[in-house]
Amino acid sequence: MFKKILIANRGEIAVRIIKTCRRLGIATVQVYSEADADSLAVELADEAVFIGPAAASESYLVVDKIVEAVRRTGAEAVHPGFGFLSENAGFARRLRDEGIAFIGPNPEAIEAMGDKITSKRFAAEAGVSTVPGHMGLIETPDEAVTIAREIGYPVMIKASAGGGGKGIRVAHSDADMAEGFAAVKAEAKNAFGDDRVFLEKFIVSPRHIEIQVLGDKHGHIVHLFERECSIQRRNQKVIEEAPSPLLDEDTRMAMGAQAVALAKAVNYDSAGTVEFVAGQDKSFYFLEMNTRIQVEHPVTELITGVDLIEQMIRSAAGEKLAFKQADLAIDGWAIESRIYAEDPYRGFLPSIGRLSRYRKPDEGERADGTVVRNDSGVREGDEISMFYDPMIAKLCVWGPDRAAAVAGLAQALEETHLEGVGQNLPFLSAVMDQSRFQAGELATSYIADEFPDGFQGLEPDNFQTDVMIASAAMMHAFQTARTDAPDRFEWTVLINGVARTVSLDLGGQGLGIRFDDGRTLLMTDADWRPGQPQLSAVLDGRPFTVEVKRRPDGYVIRHRAARERVRVLSPEVAGFYARLPERNAPDMGRMIISPMPGLMVSVDVAPGDEVKAGQTVAVIEAMKMQNIIRAERDATVKTVGVKAGDSVAADDVLIEFA
Repeated sequence: MFKKILIANRGEIAVRIIKTCRRLGIATVQVYSEADADSLAVELADEAVFIGPAAASESYLVVDKIVEAVRRTGAEAVHPGFGFLSENAGFARRLRDEGIAFIGPNPEAIEAMGDKITSKRFAAEAGVSTVPGHMGLIETPDEAVTIAREIGYPVMIKASAGGGGKGIRVAHSDADMAEGFAAVKAEAKNAFGDDRVFLEKFIVSPRHIEIQVLGDKHGHIVHLFERECSIQRRNQKVIEEAPSPLLDEDTRMAMGAQAVALAKAVNYDSAGTVEFVAGQDKSFYFLEMNTRIQVEHPVTELITGVDLIEQMIRSAAGEKLAFKQADLAIDGWAIESRIYAEDPYRGFLPSIGRLSRYRKPDEGERADGTVVRNDSGVREGDEISMFYDPMIAKLCVWGPDRAAAVAGLAQALEETHLEGVGQNLPFLSAVMDQSRFQAGELATSYIADEFPDGFQGLEPDNFQTDVMIASAAMMHAFQTARTDAPDRFEWTVLINGVARTVSLDLGGQGLGIRFDDGRTLLMTDADWRPGQPQLSAVLDGRPFTVEVKRRPDGYVIRHRAARERVRVLSPEVAGFYARLPERNAPDMGRMIISPMPGLMVSVDVAPGDEVKAGQTVAVIEAMKMQNIIRAERDATVKTVGVKAGDSVAADDVLIEFA
């Protein structure tokens, strides 16, 4: 076994690797860029080595710097995590030539499977089902259009060296293909240093299901069942679970057998993932093989009890697998939600800034039998940088069955609180509460299907409305009692345009809240003090946690995906509010503002230009993704406030129309 391992990555996966190494008694070395000097991974590692500027191309992707850090620290092996150099065969080969162990598969397997075009050829030879498409290299948009017509729209454009949801577009027409082909090539060149692109048929209403494989250097390979990753946005996984609600045992075994056959065909010897696109009829086709640990590996660990990071280390050290396929079984159900720094109310645009608050749910086993796990690489006070992926944490819950796991994750999300950056907690909560998700009726189009006009939250149901009214009344009573003896215990609560009269009874068993419809609910175990961002309590026997923000005349309260302005007023003041006119929103139609902080890749218009609705006017890059900005209506350009290469902040004015 190794005595010291260098981690050539950052963020939560670096922290994850450090935890396993600590348990195994292995010392760790963490490399870091300028942006990560004060990171949690640097704090937790036994040693840390500075490797350059924040840009990954000048730090985490520079092989010479990684090798030099290994030499300086005496590390025996390198764990690349995911992303960066994890699927770089040249890096793995360089380490092998230098006598340094690479904690991942051999370079030949990476070359065979890491290239999506080559991997499909290997899959076909191994008897694995493949999606119809064009595996040859494509040089021009015109050539791509011709091939797409032969395959038949819709067609997926994919970067050969892609991964992590980057370098992918779906084209539904010739125009989509021409524009998407150029965008994918540019993204691929920037993110992976390889602009090769291929095309394949896009399966309508597909599901994304992947098989976890694990091999050693002695020819032993097993699979650890499947994960379903169908809840995706921009081809980036958002919610994953294991096992899949689609598969029956026969399909599961067939997919597992094909994954193992493919791994054996390339002499695979570490953790890897064989990804399939599945139809609703349980048909499945090979997509690609990821020759690394996956972001979503925790759900597999939770249902199998196998530490995949440990197995990767043991395989790299030359140890044999300590178990066979027959020794593995599925125990319960696990679901993971990726918590991102992004604003779901603004099209999920990336958000950067400082995490001024970060409160996590308690981890470990709970009274209801579920288990909570939170993998995070940041702490309260840390900065979310524009240079890297905007992931804050992976919140996972295991339950004895799927219903328990869904309910447990919904509760854990409810207990999580973040401030300082936009975050997708309301959206994740919305999915957990949707009947379609609870029924396991998934597809990669799920988000587009369920939120066709974007995410604006959900309307509060009856229980959530009661929770918000009761919480606002309780907080108001508490603050009134602190400043002066209250002269009333009856108020008018305005919520969602409706006035509700409530009265409070401060009894010994808790707080009784009488509603104007005659119901009286009991609030107990309330945990809140003025200034706290969350209120937890039990209302009528049901525990809840809400996010609260104080306002001069009340609060903004969020429970899961429901968010409302709640005012607590005397009946007289409530009457004045009812007569106030509504304020109209300002007209923003004459300008295009930056939807996110980022770097201007191109500005495609000039003052005086006539533009049509839907026309591309600029391209912004943020979090390693290129975002096309289009005109919303026909107009004449009046001023252009930026140029290619400029850094912009969210809401900066880019273009103004006459």
